[in-house]
Amino acid sequence: MGQSRYKALVDNFAADIRDGKLSPGTQLPTHRQLAAEQGIALVTASRVYAELEKMGLISGEAGRGTFVRETSVPMNHGIDQQPVSEGMIDLNFNSPSLPQQTDMLRDALRQLACAGDLEALLHYQPHAGRTHERSVIARHLHHRDINVDADRVIIVNGAQHGLATSVMALLNPGDVVAVDGLIYPGFKVLAEVQQLELAPILLTEQGPDLDALATLCESRKVKAVYAMPTLHNPMGWVMDIEWRHKLIAIARQHNLLIIEDAAYAFHAPNPPAPLVSLAPDITVYVSGLSKSIATGLRVGFVVAPDQWIPKIERAIRATTWNTPALMSAIACRWIDDGTAIQLEAEKRQDAMIRQSMAREVFQGFEYISHPASYFIWLPLPDEIRADKIVMQLLQDNISVSTAEPFATTDHVPHALRIALGSVDLDKLQTALTRVRSVIDGYAY
Repeated sequence: MGQSRYKALVDNFAADIRDGKLSPGTQLPTHRQLAAEQGIALVTASRVYAELEKMGLISGEAGRGTFVRETSVPMNHGIDQQPVSEGMIDLNFNSPSLPQQTDMLRDALRQLACAGDLEALLHYQPHAGRTHERSVIARHLHHRDINVDADRVIIVNGAQHGLATSVMALLNPGDVVAVDGLIYPGFKVLAEVQQLELAPILLTEQGPDLDALATLCESRKVKAVYAMPTLHNPMGWVMDIEWRHKLIAIARQHNLLIIEDAAYAFHAPNPPAPLVSLAPDITVYVSGLSKSIATGLRVGFVVAPDQWIPKIERAIRATTWNTPALMSAIACRWIDDGTAIQLEAEKRQDAMIRQSMAREVFQGFEYISHPASYFIWLPLPDEIRADKIVMQLLQDNISVSTAEPFATTDHVPHALRIALGSVDLDKLQTALTRVRSVIDGYAY
């Protein structure tokens, strides 16, 4: 079959979808049916559908078929920050903030203005952060059951920057990284930019299937495993100590680097020991203050073995040189005076109130969450398509995320990830009630 015939089929399907002749949710012929109808080879039919899927016009769903996507919903909704129109209720991103935090920032800036070392903040800082501030972060990490010397702590521009610099320093393009079937979307973007191959492992009702990870490592040359053992995003799991020891055993057997993402870990009261405490020689621990203090305060931290510190510092130099000294000074002041721990406790309590509201609204739904987290994972009934729900809610000025940004498998489940932390409680009640109403409307 000539290239022109193949491209013509792709162009015809694309035109029919964009013109509305093939409406969102329409089930397309199977690959074999398309081949028979068009008189083309099966491999060519598969290639046509692959091209349309790459364009974001259709989606293939294991066991169900191939369907026209709702193209009004932005591609990868939930990864790229979409412009929030006036009046939009944001249940897509979490930017939790307590009412008193603005005044707390004013006070911190006043105190900083009177500090003796203010001039030092105008100059370049060491790539890993100033020594005394690394010591402050190390003391803060003791509250998370991480006993580490300051020279193993690196200050970065938020947890995403910590992930990026760790990957740049320790992995190479083409490396295989084992990941859960559903993960934090920012790591997917990072893997794409750094040309890593993400190898998904199956998820069970209790968490990531480590037997599947072991099987993967026996069949592929896996370089690293990316894990969120404490407050998994988007599932809210906190993995027990046996799971953690088993993961470490697999990592040691197959010489894996462990990347431990603990961005939401502060939400979980009294969790098992972090992986970095159980296996400090093979684990890079990444977290930050975006969720516990403020998303605009771009201060994060990385804990790594001594031999990897220079490599990560070099990646920091190549990206931002250093964390802005003004930001790290405010963050460390709040850690030193107990403000950070206070905010963590208050945000856990705030999240519990919001989870209680969600339980009431979604009574009868089997959704997944942690009782002190700022998000829920809401699987949809089989007959309901997530993109339809998201589109209807966008028309109602409510933004939520589908499963697509989180999925690393070919099959993307029809589910919603609902962020609870960005709007006030009155608006949250109204928005969640509307989400429930839209789902109920499609179910009957």
